[in-house]
Amino acid sequence: MSRDTDPTVALHSHRVSLLAQRFLKMSAFRCPPEVALRSAIRLASSFHPRPAFNRGQALLSRQTSAVGQLQMKDASGASSQGRRWYRAALCTELGKPLTVGTLPSVEKVGPGKVKIAVHSVGINFGDLLMLVGQYQEKPPLPFSPGSEGAGVVMEVGEGVKSVKKGDHVVALSSRAGAMAEELITNEGEVWPIPNSLSFNDAAAIPCSFGTAWLALTRKVNLQPGETLLVTAAAGGVGLAAVELATNALDAKVIGAAGGPEKCDLVRSKGAVECIDYTTENIRDRTKELTDGNGVNVALDAVGGDVWKQCLKSLAWEGRAVVIGFASGEIPKIPANHLLLKSLTTTGLYWGRYGLMDHPVFKKSVTDCFDLYTQGKIKPHVCQTFSLEKINEAFMYMKNRKSTGKIIVNVR
Repeated sequence: MSRDTDPTVALHSHRVSLLAQRFLKMSAFRCPPEVALRSAIRLASSFHPRPAFNRGQALLSRQTSAVGQLQMKDASGASSQGRRWYRAALCTELGKPLTVGTLPSVEKVGPGKVKIAVHSVGINFGDLLMLVGQYQEKPPLPFSPGSEGAGVVMEVGEGVKSVKKGDHVVALSSRAGAMAEELITNEGEVWPIPNSLSFNDAAAIPCSFGTAWLALTRKVNLQPGETLLVTAAAGGVGLAAVELATNALDAKVIGAAGGPEKCDLVRSKGAVECIDYTTENIRDRTKELTDGNGVNVALDAVGGDVWKQCLKSLAWEGRAVVIGFASGEIPKIPANHLLLKSLTTTGLYWGRYGLMDHPVFKKSVTDCFDLYTQGKIKPHVCQTFSLEKINEAFMYMKNRKSTGKIIVNVR
């Protein structure tokens, strides 16, 4: 039988052709090289049966093939050909459980890039939405979720000056990927942190506190002595807003949360009172607590009917900022309420500032780390999970059991 008619050779040629087409297609759309590589690995892996591993290897290893070349990782982290690999939580299909797989380590990072050995990752509600395709940003499959990771710098690219190898840092990756042992991101998305700051606390600060700080200072200009209403006050951004308003801005805070235990936590962070909206009406209780005047400012992360109650709870010339819709319901704003009390409403998509106004974005996080150093804020970490239990971590958030921040310990 000739080489041209050998079915094995023909099948191999067909597979290589598929891989080449995949790379060309993804390159045409300027797909990041690491995403193209992961896609090719998934396609190539489907060409080969998976061998049986022993139980120890199965957790850290998988067989992959890239253009016909076999790569295998052992428990030490090195491949059979000497290349390093790292573990990562991977979303291969929206709405399905994540898998923990291995990806090839990038040996040399490009100019302006920082490679980080990730230790702790903060989970945010946006991550949960991204995994089901309901977030504003939709990365191509497969992807590793997570944007907020703390760890140690492994390597820096040409031109990087703000951090160096061995520095403790926290990163906010605009392209996700933090739910992994290694993360490569832009220098502008990395902040140095003192070695005395734990990785868990460091990973719990940027998104929650940065969002709350920018909302309170830039969007609604909360002033000393004013009264602030915070919904979802036991959540990550909610607790951050309570602490920042009380300890950094000298405002009076009324929280709103679901259940007595969550309300107790909100009070412990500085709120003068907390409304249990499982048993109380936000508007009615707010009026009682403010002698009928209402609050000066409202920060809402829930949406739906809760947002409408926030508007009705505002005082004359009150301001309200919406930062999310945890209820899943996007409300319509009754414009007559705005007119009658000369109200001002605004929204905040904090992560978008990283692209549209990076200096403001960068400063919002830097300010919060300064406040941490001054002892004015302390993130609340309610639960930690290992990388292998990543799905349990997201289920914990989905079931609304969390308060403050959930942390995944990658290492």
